[in-house]
Amino acid sequence: MTALNVAKFGGTSVADATAMNNCADIVLGNPATRLVVLSASAGVTNLLVALAQGELNDEERAEQLARLQQIQFAILNDLGNPPAVQEAILAQLAEIEAMSRQACLHTDAELADRLIACGEMMSTRLFTELLTQRGARATWIDVRQLMRTDSRFGKASVELDATRAQCQQQVGPLLGDSIIVTQGFIGADAQGRTTTLGRGGSDYSAALLGEALGATSIEIWTDVPGIYTTDPRLVVHARPIPEISFAEAAEMATFGAKVLHPSTLQPAVRSDIPVFVGSSKDPAAGGTWIRAKTDATPLFRAVALRRNQVLVTLHSPNMFHAYGFLAEVFGILARHRISVDLITTSEVSVSLTLDHTGSQSNGEATLSDKVLAELGELCKVKVESGLTLVALIGNRMSEMSGVGSQVFATLEDHNIRMICYGASAHNLCFLVGESEATAVLNKLHQALIG
Repeated sequence: MTALNVAKFGGTSVADATAMNNCADIVLGNPATRLVVLSASAGVTNLLVALAQGELNDEERAEQLARLQQIQFAILNDLGNPPAVQEAILAQLAEIEAMSRQACLHTDAELADRLIACGEMMSTRLFTELLTQRGARATWIDVRQLMRTDSRFGKASVELDATRAQCQQQVGPLLGDSIIVTQGFIGADAQGRTTTLGRGGSDYSAALLGEALGATSIEIWTDVPGIYTTDPRLVVHARPIPEISFAEAAEMATFGAKVLHPSTLQPAVRSDIPVFVGSSKDPAAGGTWIRAKTDATPLFRAVALRRNQVLVTLHSPNMFHAYGFLAEVFGILARHRISVDLITTSEVSVSLTLDHTGSQSNGEATLSDKVLAELGELCKVKVESGLTLVALIGNRMSEMSGVGSQVFATLEDHNIRMICYGASAHNLCFLVGESEATAVLNKLHQALIG
């Protein structure tokens, strides 16, 4: 099999011309890298989300547009203002301004996706030009011709068979002669309307495209040198993990480690594609390889936090010795496309956690008033916020005696909510108050990992 590497670069990796040149060094240094997937330049997506919400006055909107233009023009200037690329960027900026005016009158999820997607369209134009100037044969491709999705704007689901067919037809024949540069995070539905995969979806895009093209490896380049045992900004003794299994990495991504998008590993797992995570600022520092199996399988591998959690408790006497209550609850959540993280039950109540911020591209919260109203017709609803989910990640945890005592003895001075243990051999999860989260993280890491 011919080696095919897919390299994905995040927003900080393409923040300016210097950062983009670092990415070009990485791409050109690996002959197997034939597909490059980019996020928007750092800060751009946040500016576009603010414009898409349509809540800015004229002065604020003009300020956002000026900041957006400044980011793009700074890179253009360093590239020597090539006329064709400059024209493309100016046209994109004009389109953004027109859509931002429209959003002030009336905005919706479809318009938001079209507007927010512009960031990736610009960063990839600029990076393609940079590769060309450095002597590479680079081809820009609009990922909306490849990534087929449903029509759920803001958090679309990918149609795998259609995406695979489009990739093999349109990209496959070009890989031998050119480096393909395309966008992460974006797709299109059957009618050709722009969709987005949710915040952080560029990693997922890279994995899906790699799977569709039969990639032999996927690289995720970010601003940190790999995956750590915990967040090094919060725990000074956190250390990098050279190699980790798909199962462990998936748990870490799901429960708060922001190096990877939670969906990224699904295509890699399906097709057994190794994934590398490293820093584009310092590629020589190494990174983390994620594989199906690893030589080391420690009981405790890492600990992760996911802040800003919401605990929803549903209480109804009708649950007692009754059938179908949970089915009705999950039916409501399913209709609104809400995924539940943790769940515990008693005879007359059920508690579950949701990510308060949601993951829609336009920033809309997952737990809307409409959802609460529907649940309220079924039972009494209590919503608590200001909570943090703590997840201890490891191997064979539910099979080993003494795990619970090790964990909870370490945290005897803290109030712990909603413990979930045993559903997976790779995690033990619980909730704590937001103010206690950092202390809990440090204690667990020191006692069990550090």
